[in-house]
Amino acid sequence: MEVRAKKALGQHFLVDQGVARKIVAALGTDLRTGNTSTGIPQRDTDGSLAGRVGYDVLEIGPGMGVLTQYLLEREDINLKMVELDEESVNYLLTHFNGMQGRLWQADYLKLDVHRLFDGPYRIIGNFPYNISSQIFFKILDDHELVPEVVCMIQKEVAERIAEGPGSKTYGILSVLLQAWYDIEYLFTVEPGAFAPPPKVRSAVIRLRRNARTDLRIDEKLFRTVVKTAFNQRRKTLRNALRPMLDADAPGFADFIANPVFDLRAERLGVEDFISLTASCTPFLKCSP
Repeated sequence: MEVRAKKALGQHFLVDQGVARKIVAALGTDLRTGNTSTGIPQRDTDGSLAGRVGYDVLEIGPGMGVLTQYLLEREDINLKMVELDEESVNYLLTHFNGMQGRLWQADYLKLDVHRLFDGPYRIIGNFPYNISSQIFFKILDDHELVPEVVCMIQKEVAERIAEGPGSKTYGILSVLLQAWYDIEYLFTVEPGAFAPPPKVRSAVIRLRRNARTDLRIDEKLFRTVVKTAFNQRRKTLRNALRPMLDADAPGFADFIANPVFDLRAERLGVEDFISLTASCTPFLKCSP
């Protein structure tokens, strides 16, 4: 039994076993060396996990199980999977033992993940390229409970997410994800590693929660400012953000004369956007 790759679902099945093993190995690699600050237990002298307590992991879009097979070998994780494609679900149920209670046929974007886990959970997967940005926005909504993400996405998107200020590829997701995560570009994957081969190169990245616990501003407003600034990225911030601001508010002329407004969005880092959002708050036309 094989699964037909469906264009509508953005399916390109990874078939390179070496790449699959590297992706799975990237999940929590430093956690497995005994870093007790993560809440993951130390290994005993024989190499087994002390108490055999694992951490929760959600695999998004397991497809034909190329990552799943190696995830199931990991003693240190409690694996659950979400897959939209019925054909893939049937394949997994047929070819892997112990899928009952682990595998959900559902759309991750519509799934209430808290029905699967009652605490923090990590995410791994070969994300469908046509919805990868939407997946990241959902992860952002749950950033307090998602300490780590290892995923394969389109190379161009991976570079954009990992990029820093000053680059033409630096954008909305770069800022929003870097506000909460340290991002590592791990390695590039060529089209030949897939069936059918995609027309673009792919890349694996890893996101790990940084030490930030609070933006100190309204998070919804922060997102709005970042999105508004980049949606007209060729304009200066003065012109890009003007529709949000009340030009009749007392002190507005002095406020908008700040040199930061001469810059374009791509020049600002996360802390700059936090400061910008805080400074804009008194001059908003309406609440976020």
